[in-house]
Amino acid sequence: MTGRDWAYLSNDLIYVALFAYAFSFLGYAFATAFSVKPGGIDRSTTKRSNRIATIFFIIATAALTLGVIARGLSATRVPWGNMYEFSITGALTFAIAYLIIGRKYDLRWLGLPITILILIILGTAITLLYRPSAPLVPALQSTWLVVHVAAAIFSGGLFLLSNTVASAYLWIDRMERRGGRSEFAKRLPSLEVLDQLSYRLVAFVFPLWTFAIIAGAIWAEAAWGRYWGWDPKETWSFITWILYAAYLHARVTAGWKGRKAAWLSLIAGSSYLFNYVYINVWGTGRHTYSGL
Repeated sequence: MTGRDWAYLSNDLIYVALFAYAFSFLGYAFATAFSVKPGGIDRSTTKRSNRIATIFFIIATAALTLGVIARGLSATRVPWGNMYEFSITGALTFAIAYLIIGRKYDLRWLGLPITILILIILGTAITLLYRPSAPLVPALQSTWLVVHVAAAIFSGGLFLLSNTVASAYLWIDRMERRGGRSEFAKRLPSLEVLDQLSYRLVAFVFPLWTFAIIAGAIWAEAAWGRYWGWDPKETWSFITWILYAAYLHARVTAGWKGRKAAWLSLIAGSSYLFNYVYINVWGTGRHTYSGL
């Protein structure tokens, strides 16, 4: 197959993934909406709908994986050279993280918000960020592209998952403070479990994010002759690092847990998303993605 053939195949696979995630979304939405009967929770309906939704989610993730690989084969390089490629790979990392973590923790209840987020990422990538497969610009032609960007993408996927869990914590906490959980929310984990899961995700991935920043500095010295230039993306990456470091420090030394920790996690995650969306697309500097 030629590079053009691989590019067309990648596009087709991304669309297959998008539609499969849409069916997964419908399954999770059905399970959420019809899981409660007047006499109690219809667990058989919920389990069946969740099972079907999860199958579609796995099919979509497999198609997305093949689509990302085909994109790389079309240009004979890693598929991280522009914002479109970063987005589809980021969505893939987010989906895989959900599936892997879900093997230890029952996260099917998170399927609905996670499929919504993935559909937004892929939909935006296809409609607004798409760029034809092409060779890398000279500054990106380095082994550090694989090391630095892979670490950043993986970190972003887990940060987003941690943010989703923290948001669920705040939603349930607010519900309990107003008088108790709804019938649907009663099936979800305790606040303590959600708090610990969000913390463990951040604690696990924070060293990798630290490595991503250090690797980026080394790459910058090789490409531009300086380790750090305080351009917008470098600055916001460092701000994100400081906020997550503050989150971990507050938990370990000050004993921050629960609501305060969840809000701080969301603030840190928002800084990552600001860097990912605003700085990449509208920011100025050497780190904005080529073609945008």
